[in-house]
Formats: sequence, C-alpha cells, structure tokens
Amino acid sequence: MSDGTMSDGSIGVGRQTAIGGFVLGGAALALAAIFLFGQHHFLSPTQGAVIVFQDAISGLSVGAPVTFRGVRVGSVASITVTYDPKTQAAYIPVTLDIEPRRVLLTGMNAGDPIGLPQLVANGLKGELNVKSFVTGQSEIGLEFDPASPVVLHPGIAALPEIPARKSTIQKMQAQLSELPLRELVENTSATMESLRALSEKRDRDLPPLIGSLRTTSDQSAETVMLAGKALANMRGQLDGTLADISRLANTGTALLNQRGAELRTVLVSSNQTVAQARDLLTDLRGFTSERGAGRANFDSALRDLAAAAAALRGLATDVERNPQLLLTGRRP
Repeated sequence: MSDGTMSDGSIGVGRQTAIGGFVLGGAALALAAIFLFGQHHFLSPTQGAVIVFQDAISGLSVGAPVTFRGVRVGSVASITVTYDPKTQAAYIPVTLDIEPRRVLLTGMNAGDPIGLPQLVANGLKGELNVKSFVTGQSEIGLEFDPASPVVLHPGIAALPEIPARKSTIQKMQAQLSELPLRELVENTSATMESLRALSEKRDRDLPPLIGSLRTTSDQSAETVMLAGKALANMRGQLDGTLADISRLANTGTALLNQRGAELRTVLVSSNQTVAQARDLLTDLRGFTSERGAGRANFDSALRDLAAAAAALRGLATDVERNPQLLLTGRRP
C-alpha cells in the first residue's frame, strides 16, 4: 500500500524510522529544556557548603534556592538527618551548592572560589525562610549578622559550615511556644464568664436603674423650672432694689449739692474765727511778755491798785476806830 503499511497489517520500515526520529527529537528537546531552564548547572562549577539545623525545616526540599538578600546564589543539593547517640540530639545537615559565578568578591575574578571561612568569620549566617505561605515552600537565606552567636558542628560534615540562625518566623514560633497558652485560655474563659455574669446582672439591674434615672431626670427638670421661676422673681426684686438704691444715691447727691454752699460759708467763718483767735493769742503773748510795754503798764496798774487798796484799808481801820472821821475828816 502507498501509506507504508504492509498487506499483512505490519508497519513498514519507513514508518518505523519516522517514529524513531520523532522520539529522539522529543528527547533532545527535553534534555535541552532541562539544560536551559532547569536548576541543574552541569557545566558551571559549584562550591559546596553545609548548614546544620536542629529545628524542623518544613517546606525545604532538594533544589530549593539559596539567596542572599533576595539574589539567588545557589541551591540545596541534599538534606539528611544525623543522630548523635551520645548527646541524643538530632541534626539536619543541609548541603548547599554555591555558584561562585553569581558571587563577586572585591579583588577576585568572577568564578573564583569563595573563601567561605573568611565570610563566616565576618558574620555570614544562614536561615530558613518561607518562600510562599500558600504552597508552604521554603528556601535558605544568607545574611551577615555578626551579633548573633556562632554555633558550629565540626563532626557532622566535612564541607565548610555556615552557622545557622533562627529566622524571624522561627523566633516568633519560639516566643509563642513559651507563652502560657493554657493559662491564657483559662483566664480568657474566666473573663468571659465574668462578662456573662456582668451582662446578666446588667440585664436585671439596668431597667430599674433606667426608671430611677428617668424619675431623677424628671425631678431635676422640675427643680430647674422652679429655680428658673425663683431666679426670675429674684431678678425683679433685685431690679427694684437697684432702682431704690439709685434714687437714694441721687437724693444724697442733691442734698450734698444744696448743703455745699452752707458748708462753704461755715468753713469761711471758721477760717476767720481761727485767724482772730490767732491774732488774740499773738496779743496775749505780747502782753504776757516780760519786755513788752503792755506788761509794764499792767504791772504799774497793779502796783497802783495795791497802793490804793492799802490806803483804803488804812482809812477803813481809822474809821473803825474813830467814826467821826467821816464827819470831821482827818486833821492835818
């Protein structure tokens, strides 16, 4: 037959050759895709390193990326479990394939071996990071952290070891594991019970309290109304009192104005009287002075009066002795 099929139903030689060529072409394309797009770099040299974890590394698998601040610098080559019967501790060594061509150190050519011991001495650490919270896949992240402690396991692997540190999520998990969750739950339950009891008590006590508040509010409103009326009455009385005080002040002002002239006259008369009294005191002072003329005349008059009194006393004595003197008089 012309389509390459024999009369007995078997496939001809040409058809077998075509099928074989198609299969070989597909295999070649698959190998090319693996070389071009896969994570295996058969032609590029890698440098081995190991990170030893003691905690769970869920989500980490062979081929997972190794990154430095988000930049891929290698991949995970293998994951094993090592158990130490002496210390009864289990370790999880994770072997890394670091690609030197992706890391360029100052003073070195691209592709030269990386001095991992020197980088570790400068604080290089490795941690487990969650790559996707949806799929749960993880990756290895490298970072310089000189402050974190360095814990090495020289007997676990022969490759250069990069110290491991806890990631932020692992630190949070450790802190959460240290929390007294049972006590928190019990305290929360007790708090909820207290809130429920308080709510029930509020439902019982709130209606009477609302009624009491409503009554108090009504009484307060009535009191405010009465106080307003009292204030209005008091305001009227205060207005009348202020008017009386104003009239009294005006009357006092008028009286003062009327008596002002009389007070002024009295004051003038008082000033004149004081002046006359001052003059009189001046005259008396001059009269009583030992060197004043008035004082001399006064003393002379007093002496004359004394002499006259002595003469009258003598005359009286003589008349008493001889009454006839009044008729005959004294003879010379």
